Amino acid sequence: MTTTSRMQSDTRSATGLASRTLGLVYGTVVYAIFFGTFLYAIGFITGLIVPKTVNSGEAVPPLYALVVNLALMSLFAVQHSGMARRGFKRVLTQLVSPVIERSTYVLCSSLVLIALFTFWQPIPTVVWQIENPAVALAVRCLSALGWLIVLYSTFLISHFELFGLKQVVLNFIGRAVPEAHFKTPGLYRVIRHPIYLGFIIAFWATPMMTAGHLLFAAVTTAYIFVGIALEERDLVATFGEQYRQYKARVAMLVPGIF
Repeated sequence: MTTTSRMQSDTRSATGLASRTLGLVYGTVVYAIFFGTFLYAIGFITGLIVPKTVNSGEAVPPLYALVVNLALMSLFAVQHSGMARRGFKRVLTQLVSPVIERSTYVLCSSLVLIALFTFWQPIPTVVWQIENPAVALAVRCLSALGWLIVLYSTFLISHFELFGLKQVVLNFIGRAVPEAHFKTPGLYRVIRHPIYLGFIIAFWATPMMTAGHLLFAAVTTAYIFVGIALEERDLVATFGEQYRQYKARVAMLVPGIF
């Protein structure tokens, strides 16, 4: 090898290492932002620890609050579903490396959620309130169970890949991300969407339901069903008959019911 060729090879190697390192740093920072946002979401819904919750803040005219909150949830729905579609991914990977495509999606979702938490307007009218302390505690435990189902279910299907970290780590060490294979571990053997079930439980199980919290729970639940339809369309396109058979055999959210 000539000196010039060796220098060019060293330059490419250094450039490749720098690119992989930047990707790793980017993906790690994005994961940290996501996980902080996820923890804040728990506090936002449950009203625990965090400074701004679904019920806190100065009350504004209900119509104004309704318009603002619907706009915020619509923004999240469009971003979250739109960026998850195969067509959008093809466009995005022409602009950024495929290695950080998932991290970029996770970052955008986290930023939109942060905006929702920040600008959410409370509607404090109480729809129901559980006065019995034991029953209220049981409902709070049910909500906690919902959040645990969400987190546990992500680990069943590769938590770190779902949120973009696995891709940048494998790229950094020079390994390719394995191709997606259809699998149904744990809860996925009895329901197709345990993550969404966990969210529904977490959003609705509250000892005090205000009109603002009800709006959040109702709209996000409706969005979940839309998201399931879009997601399953993509899963059928990816896995074909294998997913069709799984869909026919396993309930969507509640075993033996639907």
